[in-house]
Amino acid sequence: MAKRKGSEEEKLNYNQEVRRLKEEGPERLYLLWGPEDYLREYYLGELKKVCIPEGEDGFSFRRLNGPELDVHALREAVDAMPFMTERSFVEIRDVDWNRLKESDALLKVLGDLPDYCTVALVQGAAFEPDGRLKTIKALRALARELKFTSQSQEALIRWISKRFAAAGKGVELEAAQRLIFVSGDLMNRLIPEIEKVAAYTKGEKVTAADVDAVASHIPEAVIFELTDCISRKEFNVALSILAELLSDKNSEPIAMLGMLGVQMRSLYAARLAIEKNLGASFLLDSGAEKYDFRARKTIQAARGFTREQLRRAVEICAETDYRMKSSGADDAALFQEAVLRIAAGECDA
Repeated sequence: MAKRKGSEEEKLNYNQEVRRLKEEGPERLYLLWGPEDYLREYYLGELKKVCIPEGEDGFSFRRLNGPELDVHALREAVDAMPFMTERSFVEIRDVDWNRLKESDALLKVLGDLPDYCTVALVQGAAFEPDGRLKTIKALRALARELKFTSQSQEALIRWISKRFAAAGKGVELEAAQRLIFVSGDLMNRLIPEIEKVAAYTKGEKVTAADVDAVASHIPEAVIFELTDCISRKEFNVALSILAELLSDKNSEPIAMLGMLGVQMRSLYAARLAIEKNLGASFLLDSGAEKYDFRARKTIQAARGFTREQLRRAVEICAETDYRMKSSGADDAALFQEAVLRIAAGECDA
């Protein structure tokens, strides 16, 4: 069996993986995980088509569910001979690899799969393998590990265009970029937003204004707009956004502070890029931003701050995070205080 060590830093080339599957055939063991659950499930479907072209049945297909994985049930599933197909397929969902009681025995079964059997270990979007654990290290040595990440800007925009086309609408490039910016880059999250925007749009082509009118904003986008307003000295609008964030019961202050910290670090990197005439490409190369349209917006916003203000803003976020985790103070009040200090342009004395 071909082996591949996964890397959290690698960007999955989804189309290449599908081509590889169809050209080279399936391997015996897969570990499928990552935040892009739409692509993960789509790849799982392609894998099933190759292994069991007649579809799921009671003979050549088995499904086992976590968090516990029973050794006896696993052995029975992988040892069952395929019927009317060349291969059998075992789908195992959401195993808690940190708490398995029989991990050594399970790994022994997974390491000695029959030639006719393919096993897919499918983990939910929240799963993050701890590479320090002996079980995870052994699993990675056995399996073809695929981490399903958000796609490149070009691939995502092509996909968005196809989804709008299926709904009978064209889409302007700026509108597609705006949708990614406000609603995120995960496909399952974008699908209902595309449907909503397409239904709202009166013309033949979706515009950025159509997106702004009805698309839901992820918290990261709201935080970006908050800091963008501060950079433009539009403090009344910033205060209105802050009030909305604080009134949203689904928004945890410590999570919002984390997003604010990420944004202030990106702005600080952008300020350095401006001063060294490096441009938006510096943010992409350094990993501060994933998409060039967002990098350009970050560069523009960074012009509204001095380097000293942004360096202090990063420190304020770190200090506030410590206070949230170590004091009995109200987290919402601490978050509000951090935003107001950044808006005030606090610098070191």
